[in-house]
Amino acid sequence: MFLHERICQWLGQLKLSRVILTVSVILFVVPLVTHYYLSKYESTSVSLGSNNMRHTLEALGDLSTMNMVDLKIRIEEMLRIKASVSTELRELEERRGKLQREAAAASAKADSVKAEYARATAELQRLRVSADQARLAQLEAIRRDSPELAPPTQILPSDPPQVLPPISSTSEVHCRMHSCFDHSRCSLTSGFPIYFYDPDIYNPISRAEVDGFLKTTLRQTLSYNSHLTQNPNEACIYLVLVGEGFPLDKSPSSTTYSFKLLLNETAIKSLPYWGGDGRNHVLLNLARRELSVGSGDAFHSASTGRAMIAQSTFTLQQFRSGFDITMPPALGPPGGDVWADCAPLAPARRKYILSFQGSQTPTPSGINIDDDKNLIESLQKIVKSAPSSDVFYLQFDCDPPIERRAVLPIGDWALCGTDRSRRSILRDSTFGLILAPADNNYATTALLQARLYEALRSGAIPVILGGDRIRLPFDEVLDWRRAAILLPKARVTELHFLLRALSDADLLAFRRQGRVLWERYLSSVQASIDSLLAIIRMRLNIPARPALPTTGTPAFNDSYYPPKLEPPAVDTEPEETLGPLEAPYASPAYRRNYSLALLHGYELWNEWGEPFALYPQLPWDPPVTSEARFMGSAAGFRPIGAGAGGSGKEFSEALGGDRPREQFTIVILTYEREAVLAAALARLRGLPYLNKVVVVWNGVSAPAATQAWPEAGAPVAVVRAPRNSLNNRFLPYHVIDTEAVLCVDDDAHLRHDEIVFAFRVWREHRDRIVGFPGRYHAWDLNFNNGFLYNSNYSCELSMVLTGAAFVHRYYLWAYWRALPAAVRDYVDEYMNCEDIAMNFLVAHLTRKPPVKVTSRWTFRCPGCPVTLSADETHFHERHKCIQFFSQVMGYTPLLSTQYRADSVLFKTRIPHDKQKCFKFI
Repeated sequence: MFLHERICQWLGQLKLSRVILTVSVILFVVPLVTHYYLSKYESTSVSLGSNNMRHTLEALGDLSTMNMVDLKIRIEEMLRIKASVSTELRELEERRGKLQREAAAASAKADSVKAEYARATAELQRLRVSADQARLAQLEAIRRDSPELAPPTQILPSDPPQVLPPISSTSEVHCRMHSCFDHSRCSLTSGFPIYFYDPDIYNPISRAEVDGFLKTTLRQTLSYNSHLTQNPNEACIYLVLVGEGFPLDKSPSSTTYSFKLLLNETAIKSLPYWGGDGRNHVLLNLARRELSVGSGDAFHSASTGRAMIAQSTFTLQQFRSGFDITMPPALGPPGGDVWADCAPLAPARRKYILSFQGSQTPTPSGINIDDDKNLIESLQKIVKSAPSSDVFYLQFDCDPPIERRAVLPIGDWALCGTDRSRRSILRDSTFGLILAPADNNYATTALLQARLYEALRSGAIPVILGGDRIRLPFDEVLDWRRAAILLPKARVTELHFLLRALSDADLLAFRRQGRVLWERYLSSVQASIDSLLAIIRMRLNIPARPALPTTGTPAFNDSYYPPKLEPPAVDTEPEETLGPLEAPYASPAYRRNYSLALLHGYELWNEWGEPFALYPQLPWDPPVTSEARFMGSAAGFRPIGAGAGGSGKEFSEALGGDRPREQFTIVILTYEREAVLAAALARLRGLPYLNKVVVVWNGVSAPAATQAWPEAGAPVAVVRAPRNSLNNRFLPYHVIDTEAVLCVDDDAHLRHDEIVFAFRVWREHRDRIVGFPGRYHAWDLNFNNGFLYNSNYSCELSMVLTGAAFVHRYYLWAYWRALPAAVRDYVDEYMNCEDIAMNFLVAHLTRKPPVKVTSRWTFRCPGCPVTLSADETHFHERHKCIQFFSQVMGYTPLLSTQYRADSVLFKTRIPHDKQKCFKFI
């Protein structure tokens, strides 16, 4: 059976023509063979003898008969085989025909699919064109409805103020911005020009001269202000320095004090641009020397017309809310760093729970005012009843007694001792008591503000009794409730309970905010003058002048283009789509320079407790921090990181966050390592969302002109730093056009998917540092010598090194504007710790820890030359950096966290239709 099947299989493989030919040959050959054998037997029989002829013939006859029978049987068998083969051949032919028909049908279907693919490709191309057209139409509609804003062209007046008749004293008392200010000279696009009267030429004080220190300091301070103009015809504001008030009666034996007219009204009204009524003028009276001398009110009973008054002493009847401005006394230096004058914020509780040193001026006879005797008695009772753990330092009479030669507000408290003695007591005090003048007619005095100045400088939390009626410096925009305790005098009996109720965390929060307000507003003459002008500008809703970026020196001439080198192929994962490769797209600029103040007023604060509008205009939106306060949903703000909702697909495709399109700039700091830099640039080719690469060349010599630069897939700007400094990494260069900035060392190895993932995380944490290498600070348990730098692998981190980290462009500006210069000088001295300084700055501003994203352990370049971090003194210097930076800032702002971001796509392949909901863990 097996043989038969084999034969049938073999026959099935033959063609019908060959089978027919084979059978024909067999039918022809068999008779010939038979005839041959018959002829042979016949010739043999002839040769036999005659005797055997008959027997031979009989034998041959029988043999012939037997061969014919077998032949017939064989032929019949062959015919049966032929019939079987023919049947199988017909079946095979039918099967072959069926397969041919199926093949033809499959070929037709393939052609149909190819045609459908071609139609789908054409339709896709058409849809892409339609999408591009729709996108262009959308952009045109956006530009048409909300045109791009840019630094405006100034619209300035060309003539001096018109002379108008003086106003009456009644109208003068009721002056406000809408009634006594000429807005026509201060258009929104004017840039807020300021003109300063030369105090050597225009002296508005009778029988006295303006203090020389104030004249010199004010000239120097205003020279740094971008709003100052030398053309009085185009000025919006005219600033007049009145100086200090000098009393006419200087008799040491005099105990009756009254204010005399110290302002020379004739000189004031004779100012060339007074305009008859003094509109748009600011009369500045700064108290500086002996506070008891300079605290007098130079404008008492004087007619100042429509001019604003800025000084430290006001009566309630004199102060015009929303028009006049309360100024701090000029007790500090002209400007510069003031951190050395401050006390550390820690510990929260000090030796004295409350301290006060002062002596009250005697009250004139015939004037019925409260001399605070009951208040002093209540405070003394508190001291006696307090537990031994609560130590008070209350001194209500100066020893030795102060010499009273000057005009003082009635019932005000004069300062005892020297500045050094008072500072030593306040540095040991948790709270510093400040008593309002006994005369309830006063809104503020120079002595009260001097106490506030000294308390904040020494870290003693101000407790102001009578604070319900007191006007504090710049309280129009500053929330003093976050830095001081304001109580009516009637609460004196409950004072001890209230002070003990505050926790250590609350004490540190008060102290930190107080130090910030002191540093930014009260510490120096420059800080006070800049704040004064900024408040007036905010009243007019005029944006500040743009913050000038740092113009980096190009490494190459404009006419020279270094040779390009095609980069080698980089290992990628083609199955992962990281994002589109688009043309450079800058972050939107100057979008909210007007609307920020209009929508939020003073409600949008930064972490310093200051309105953003007090700062120079930035061409980008600053990152709103956790403590930012909003006026409501009408403001149009959503917290950072909030998504658009829905299925998550739109949120995913927009890279997270609320901005549908954004790119980032890579800043690479390098020092004469061309080969390492070339390799770093080559690795960036094909990186999505890359806007530009800025190479900060820190070397002494320029890059070699013959050095071939690999193609990075994005524009590359090479800028030469003026000197070799690690601080150059954070210069706000003019070539940085995006809010997202990726700071990278030239020897850092990062994969494209790692960079894109970190970019996505940063878009949801725009106010933080988001990067790869994490570090933390730990307390020195051996010597209790402060915090130490630690780079051991741990679940805890408080810093992310800026050798591979995303930061907001705002922090590049803040690094040079808000960070004390002593920190940057320390970085230059040790050529180390610029990354720690940036972490200190961001943690101080946001009170948030950084965000670490997980990398694939490919961070460092294994074959690169030795770096600064390889020096054995590197970590010792970083210990010292943390301790010094903490000393400068008064505390260690770093916050620890165990949170880090990782992508499940690093470990698990998820179907594309599921990726919209599984992007992060």
